[in-house]
Formats: sequence, structure tokens, C-alpha cells
Amino acid sequence: MTDTDMDAAKKQLAEEQKATNRSREEFVDRMKGKPTPTQQENDLHALGAYFHEHEADGSDPDPHQTKQVEASKPSGGYQTRQTHAASRSASTPTHLQTS
Repeated sequence: MTDTDMDAAKKQLAEEQKATNRSREEFVDRMKGKPTPTQQENDLHALGAYFHEHEADGSDPDPHQTKQVEASKPSGGYQTRQTHAASRSASTPTHLQTS
């Protein structure tokens, strides 16, 4: 390996380490706060307590989560099929019909 190859490899390694460290820092920032539900909430629930809301965990909303949107409903013109019961004579086999 020549000196230029060695220098290029060291430079690439330094860039990859910077990216790895940046990724770790972002992960630590995203993981701040405490778990929801907390252990105390779990213990109380095991004893029969019910929670309408959990304690705030101190984290910010996830910037990558998009808002869930309901699909729009069809506007008019939508028709379903209708079924009708068959007449009694049509549903009775011909060999059992009395004429």
C-alpha cells in the first residue's frame, strides 16, 4: 500500500468515525426521558389501578412520525347490490311441487 493509499484510507476512516459519532449523539438525544409506562405505573396496574393518562416521559414528539390521515369517503354515486329472497315455488324442486 502506498502512502497516498494509506492517507486516503485514514481520511475515509476518520469520516466514517465522524458519521458514527454523529449517529450515536442523535440516538442519545432521541432516547432522553423515561419509559412510558414507568415501573411504578406497571406495579400499580398489577395491583388493579387503571390509568387514563401516563406520566409525561419528557421526550419531544417524534419528528419523523407523520400524522395518520383517514382516507376520504366516496362522495355520492356509490350504490350497493341488493338481494331478494327467491319465491317459494322457484326454490322448491319440481319433483316435490304439487300441481
